Amino acid sequence: MQSLLSHPSLMDCRRLFLRDYEVFINIGVHAFEKTKEQRVLINVDLYVPLALSTPKTDELDEVVDYDFMRRSIAERVSRGHIQLQETLVDDLLALMLAHPKVRAARVSTQKPDVYPDCVSVGCEVFGLKEKNE
Repeated sequence: MQSLLSHPSLMDCRRLFLRDYEVFINIGVHAFEKTKEQRVLINVDLYVPLALSTPKTDELDEVVDYDFMRRSIAERVSRGHIQLQETLVDDLLALMLAHPKVRAARVSTQKPDVYPDCVSVGCEVFGLKEKNE
């Protein structure tokens, strides 16, 4: 996967990531999907300006904590049934971009157990804050 760090608005950023975070959630539009949880893999990339994420005293509060991503995902998926992966990635993107240090984010979801003839089906979205935000 090519990094977005070459995008002009992100060249002064570092990328934090969460890979293949596995959750079991109620997601889907079909009747059988509404009665049991499915395995979903979630990936997040956060783009944080170096000026806001370069520690001077090696302390956690100087950076964006990885727990922020996990907590945000857990909070969203705990709200109940989600029909579409598109809804889930849009909601997660909004949560990631709400962090004051995050300039941009990419979120993807994958349902690996839907079809026997492919690895997964999924959805991805990217969002970039305006520079003055």
